[in-house]
Amino acid sequence: MSDGYKEGEGTGDRIGGGIDEASGEGLQPHPGPDREAPSLGSQRLDRPLHGPLNQSRCQPLSLRYQALLEEGHLVADAAQARAVEALDALQQELAGGVTSRGLYLWGPVGRGKTWLMDLFVECSPVTVRRWHFHHFMRWVHQRQFYWRGQPDPLARLAEELSAEVGVLCLDEVFVEDIADAMLLGGLMQHLFARRLTLVATSNQPPAELYRDGFNRERFLPAIAAMQAHLQVLELDGGQDHRRHPGDVHQRYFVRRAGDPGILSEQFVRLSGRAATPRTLALGGRKLEARGLEGQVLWCDFAALCEAPLAALDFIALCDRFDTLLLGEVPCLASRPDEDDSDGRAAPDRQPGAPRPIARGTEDASERVAAGDRVLPPLGARDDSVRRFIALVDECYDRRVPLVIEASVAMEELYPDGYLAFAFRRTLSRLGEMQLARFGQRRLP
Repeated sequence: MSDGYKEGEGTGDRIGGGIDEASGEGLQPHPGPDREAPSLGSQRLDRPLHGPLNQSRCQPLSLRYQALLEEGHLVADAAQARAVEALDALQQELAGGVTSRGLYLWGPVGRGKTWLMDLFVECSPVTVRRWHFHHFMRWVHQRQFYWRGQPDPLARLAEELSAEVGVLCLDEVFVEDIADAMLLGGLMQHLFARRLTLVATSNQPPAELYRDGFNRERFLPAIAAMQAHLQVLELDGGQDHRRHPGDVHQRYFVRRAGDPGILSEQFVRLSGRAATPRTLALGGRKLEARGLEGQVLWCDFAALCEAPLAALDFIALCDRFDTLLLGEVPCLASRPDEDDSDGRAAPDRQPGAPRPIARGTEDASERVAAGDRVLPPLGARDDSVRRFIALVDECYDRRVPLVIEASVAMEELYPDGYLAFAFRRTLSRLGEMQLARFGQRRLP
């Protein structure tokens, strides 16, 4: 697993509250600001909260990058070089004790954004907390719950975080949840008011975040705050570094109808024993596993992606296991006109007909225009697709190999649909998982 992440060792077959009970990392509300907040998959490097700092302890990022180029670990990329220059300047300002404008790196998948952020974290001269964006938002929701009933809980949360770290790094910023959008609108302003330096990566520029989302106007203050306090830098040199040649280590297998499966063989190779069905307690639910031995877990797609699991459950699995096997993955595509927004058949709606309008209870019995919104064209499997995306993201971010056996080729899993934009990142990450270098130190 990735160095620097808090991992539970795990005993037996019980994983409770979303986090391995043996690690002590439960999901109870934080008891108070005098104790460290739960990490939820974050990585913290302790340095002085603010500079100056003896530079011999932190090599300039630009020198690290140049050394990797000269050693042949990287391919020269002008766009990456510009990003390194910006990150290096930020590093020097922080080391000198200067309150710095942060940085927002955005661009297509595979450009090295996450890797550059991780390199910056390693070289940071001040205390930094690095989170995947989804982990960060779950931490925010927990802390807001703790501060409920207090005046301006977001201000208290921002004060708590800024007292702990000098730099906040958020990877893969992607806003699609209305609750997240509402919280970020105020939180970003509070964080910047406390001069916390933010470094973020995303596939979208700030102005495109939560586009067409419900009540987006309440998210606009967050966008304005990011544009005012962050240098926005596009990272698109035309190279997808995940596609660079490397030693192949196949972890995605296609099983045609009638063919014998390969995961039994893979399980024996990885764990040293034959698979036997086991039941795993996960967050108060029972997870049926095809095999569980040591640090290896084998489950079917239905058990992980069709069950009501959440990202916290996938965090717990990556805390507990070094390798995950996922079998019986179907084609995830479906035509929106065949399904209602909740996955039920809609035989009475003609292709191309308007989508149903959803109205909240706050609209009462009157037709309130502000409360009307057209339901997105979701397919029957899109809830499962969201969980699959979250599972792949977690495995990728934690460098946990995910071995998949599916009924279709990788590029045929989800060729189009409402979640196609997010799924492009998933395909890119699955592609990198087919290389031997995956699971080692992250390089672009």
